Amino acid sequence: MDALKSNIASIVGGDASGDRAPTGLEGLDSVTLTRFVLHGQKSHAEAKGDLTMLLAAVQLACKVTETCVRRAGIANLYGLAGSGNVQGEDQKKLDIIANDTFKVNIQSSGKCCVMVSEEEDLAILCDRTYNTGKYAIAFDPLDGSSNIDANVSIGSIFAIYKIDDPAAITTPQEAAKEILQPGREMVCAGYAMYGSATNLVISMGEGVHGFTLDPSLGEFVLTDPNMRIPSRGKIYSVNEGNARMWDPATTEYIKGLKYPEDPDKKAYALRYIGSMVADIHRTLLYGGVFIYPADAKSPDGKLRLLYEAAPMAFLIHHAGGKSTTGKEDILDVMPTGIHQRVPVYMGSPEDVADFEAVHAKINNTV
Repeated sequence: MDALKSNIASIVGGDASGDRAPTGLEGLDSVTLTRFVLHGQKSHAEAKGDLTMLLAAVQLACKVTETCVRRAGIANLYGLAGSGNVQGEDQKKLDIIANDTFKVNIQSSGKCCVMVSEEEDLAILCDRTYNTGKYAIAFDPLDGSSNIDANVSIGSIFAIYKIDDPAAITTPQEAAKEILQPGREMVCAGYAMYGSATNLVISMGEGVHGFTLDPSLGEFVLTDPNMRIPSRGKIYSVNEGNARMWDPATTEYIKGLKYPEDPDKKAYALRYIGSMVADIHRTLLYGGVFIYPADAKSPDGKLRLLYEAAPMAFLIHHAGGKSTTGKEDILDVMPTGIHQRVPVYMGSPEDVADFEAVHAKINNTV
């Protein structure tokens, strides 16, 4: 951690929190995401710049998507596209635009051999003519798309994995098999959130760092170095409309948050946006717990492991938090399919530990 803080300080020109004396020239020496990644590359002698180029393609895809989101009303991009994705969900116009944007930019980087998208049935084998990279990426190009027309914060999520032998992959089925890795094997994860400001939060396994898009520069600028989630929060985030279908452990845990037995303990506040990116971003900043459990309607859970649960768990973990499916750490789950779903409980470590204790207690008495 000390090495990480020193590395950040050497970039931002102050301490690890980014604090420094005012110079009157603020903004002229901004640490952009590209500069930040290039600086990190220098500390890995074996690095060839492939990951840096892939991340440059990802951030460009996020910028293009952000522009489309901002202009959606003017450009008539709201509403359904008249098609559905592999999940059986109605696709919005922006879903399709964002998906195409991510595919084109990532493939054009030449550093990715396999892509998996929420919007695509099969894994995508990148064009071999110029794609020589040893990386695979899974992404949800537009998370929370049900909120698009209401102008609520939405986002993009991505997870990058290393592939040992890209040349051996010749079919979408083989591509899918290679990217089915547990979250702990992830090289990098992040999300972009398109709200009142556009944020990009990223981790390469050494801390979690937040960037904000500066419209005047057209660049993501480092604004939140070394983000840490509070050990305990005061907020829980869950769709209580599904409460009647929850399992006993989830029901008991939420009851304890709303009606604590200790009269001196304050009840938790409910905050639920319905966009995973927005809910996780708030949880990361303020603490608490985000929950999307399995229920009678979705016995395996609702959120997809590879490009929703695992990358968010990776970020929460490296910010000092915890995640679980109720049975095991989300980062330890070995995927069995590219669109596999899992129950999700993640957030502040003490809050998640409280849920695990309730879960263990109820399951030991059943």
